Amino acid sequence: MFELIAMVFRKLDFLGARIIGGVEGFGLFTRFSIQAFRWFFRGLGKWSRSSLLMPQFYQVGTKSIPVVMLTGAFIGMVLVVEAYDQFAAIGQESRLGGIIGVSLVRQIGPVLAAVMLAGRVGGAVSAELGTMRVTEQLDAMRVMGSDPVAYLVVPRVLACVVMIPVLTMFSDLTGIYGGYLVTVRGFGVSSHAYWEFSNRFVGTWDWSTGVIKSMVFGLAIGLISCYKGFYCRPGAAGVGRAATESFVTSFLAIIAINLVMAKFLKDLGYVVLGHGGPTAFSG
Repeated sequence: MFELIAMVFRKLDFLGARIIGGVEGFGLFTRFSIQAFRWFFRGLGKWSRSSLLMPQFYQVGTKSIPVVMLTGAFIGMVLVVEAYDQFAAIGQESRLGGIIGVSLVRQIGPVLAAVMLAGRVGGAVSAELGTMRVTEQLDAMRVMGSDPVAYLVVPRVLACVVMIPVLTMFSDLTGIYGGYLVTVRGFGVSSHAYWEFSNRFVGTWDWSTGVIKSMVFGLAIGLISCYKGFYCRPGAAGVGRAATESFVTSFLAIIAINLVMAKFLKDLGYVVLGHGGPTAFSG
């Protein structure tokens, strides 16, 4: 009986420690984010140098374009392969362009680009900053009177916010074209019908929705990856764990933010447009 009570108390103690640790971590992350925003607005002369920004834009954006485009193209092809039979069964295969375009632009494109960036860039940023923390380079910057948040965090977060929408566009376009190749070249659907329905069902608001989502995703990835690097544990194992936690946390944040943003932007679309937009079977 006493052993059972002791085990229950140990479990409760473990659970309480995890909850307290989570709350403490969220508080540290909030304070870290506030610092980053403060330096963004008041430290323009520090982080706006081209020597700080351009390398981050290149690492985050330019070097990610090939993998994002390739992945987007294959996702578009897979969507067509999976959806064609259902559309053909009701004689609506000519409208595949509409459903592929809407799916990619509203949901899959932004999420796909964000996940790819979280894996490719987020882990690298956490490992880089974590190594600087372990080797006491961050402390050296503070001793010299330079705030590492201004010089290291803000350029990386800004690069994520700016470049993810660009990567999303590349992912969307190659996904739509990949869908075109399978739909038209593979299944023999009219090329004119594919592009006509793509143009009809994918409007300015759909593109805007994807861009807004991707910017929020980029902000989350940049802040999370930098935070994990700044607060990583000592040693090589700590740096590796920070990189892993950066991707996992960013991925969960992307999924949660996507749900909230999807609902918010859909309701906003009703306010702005007066309707939820066309569907693949309307018109």
